[in-house]
Amino acid sequence: MTATTVDTNAADHDDHDHGPTKGIGRWLFSTNHKDIGTMYLIFSLLMFFIGGSMAMVIRSELAVPGLQFVHPEFFNSMTTMHALIMVFGAVMPAFVGLANWMIPLMIGAPDMALPRMNNWSFWILPIAFGILLSTLLMPGGAPAGGWTMYPPLVLQTGDAFPFLIFSVHLMGLSSIMGAINVIVTIINMRAPDMTLLKMPMFVWTWLITAYLLIAVMPVLAGAVTMLLTDQFFGTSFFLAAGGGDPVMFQHIFWFFGHPEVYIMILPAFGVVSEIIPTFARKKLFGHDSMVYAASCIAFLSFIVWAHHMFTVGMPLTGQLFFMFATMLIAVPTGVKIFNWIATMWRGSMTFETPMLFSLAFVFLFTIGGFSGLMLAIQPADVQYHDTYFVVAHFHYVLVPGSVFAIMAGAYYWLPKWTGHMYNEKIGKLHFWTSTIFVNLTFFPMHFLGLAGMPRRIPDYSTQFTDFNTIASVGAIGFGLSQLIFVWVLLTAKKGETATDRVWEGSHGLEWTVPSPAPWHTFTTPPKARIANESFE
Repeated sequence: MTATTVDTNAADHDDHDHGPTKGIGRWLFSTNHKDIGTMYLIFSLLMFFIGGSMAMVIRSELAVPGLQFVHPEFFNSMTTMHALIMVFGAVMPAFVGLANWMIPLMIGAPDMALPRMNNWSFWILPIAFGILLSTLLMPGGAPAGGWTMYPPLVLQTGDAFPFLIFSVHLMGLSSIMGAINVIVTIINMRAPDMTLLKMPMFVWTWLITAYLLIAVMPVLAGAVTMLLTDQFFGTSFFLAAGGGDPVMFQHIFWFFGHPEVYIMILPAFGVVSEIIPTFARKKLFGHDSMVYAASCIAFLSFIVWAHHMFTVGMPLTGQLFFMFATMLIAVPTGVKIFNWIATMWRGSMTFETPMLFSLAFVFLFTIGGFSGLMLAIQPADVQYHDTYFVVAHFHYVLVPGSVFAIMAGAYYWLPKWTGHMYNEKIGKLHFWTSTIFVNLTFFPMHFLGLAGMPRRIPDYSTQFTDFNTIASVGAIGFGLSQLIFVWVLLTAKKGETATDRVWEGSHGLEWTVPSPAPWHTFTTPPKARIANESFE
């Protein structure tokens, strides 16, 4: 009996060493962090194009005045679905994919701490978005009340309403499980000599992000559950006719929504903080201060939610508090921007594609930050609120911010994933077309908003025509330029063989393993200090 048990264990161990199983089973049942990271990244790219196609519908309709292609109800569905898919389906899963791939490599762990839960947290997502996309085919159409799901408007959704709520619950469940996995992995599975303050910035920003996710996703779940009971179970949480308060939903939603903004940008800070030192060939300036700044941003994100609500009639003292608290966030964000610039100062810089995307991130995200400071000023926000100025602001934060950082990370780590160098000329073509068109798309929206054009409208007066036409041309150009990125990915294995270190200035444990990274890494804990010696 004992001998049989030993033989079985030995056989299991041999299978474990041989690598992944073949066929569809590898992906359905995989518990390997690299496979799951790859699936997250492919899924997010697919959602990026689905959400982007909805943006094309929006911008095509707005290219000139008048109703051209779609009915106003469908237009509203497109704005709602575009936002839900881009936030929960493209940006967040992409960062979770990068975390799955890179955190174990960066901290010297053999895998994520909870591999079966890792598999489950991914496979919930296709189900969630399958449900959400199926609402396009339902009587009454897809949700059309905005991604914020404000009552009473969202309660007028047709048959799609409970499916919207269920899909949001599943997205939140996936995020919470992924966050728990990240925290347990980072806290318990680091290399023996890697203290917390020696962790790479990407790992640090993801640790902070994971705590944010666990704190705020249940808040969103509670808010949408109350919507569900208002609709089907006779409660009146948000229905004024029954004694409820629709503004209360806004408070609960934005208590989730504002930390959610930083859930989408903190990992981007981490990616850029890995790339800039590599191509400046210097250590990151003020690593510890970057950690403290990220922690301050996370804390402050919980106390500024009502700056989205300056027009609801809150007391003057509340307006002042949220105005000053919002401005305070500019301080730790400014620390980060200063540290990136100081890292580049007098560095031996080269401008490969990851560095170009990172530099564009720093510059354009700063523009988004400045427009955020304008929105923080309560008397001015009364004019900006619900105009295209707000659309311009958050797209400058999310597209040249989060999306550019994801692309920078993809180019940076792609040779480590595939074992081959991508085509640098095509990568730079992708960068320049994306950067030109992203500014052509979103910069004119500042002027539209300042001139008073409301957001979420399918038609407008002729005074707004020129800037809308420019924005629509830019949006279509930006969308088409992402096909270049797909070409880079499809041809990634045809380039030169990558070295283990890949980039001359690279540092950290992930660059000590072969390229491509083997299916199993770090069977014995590595020494973090050795990985950084050449860099120091």
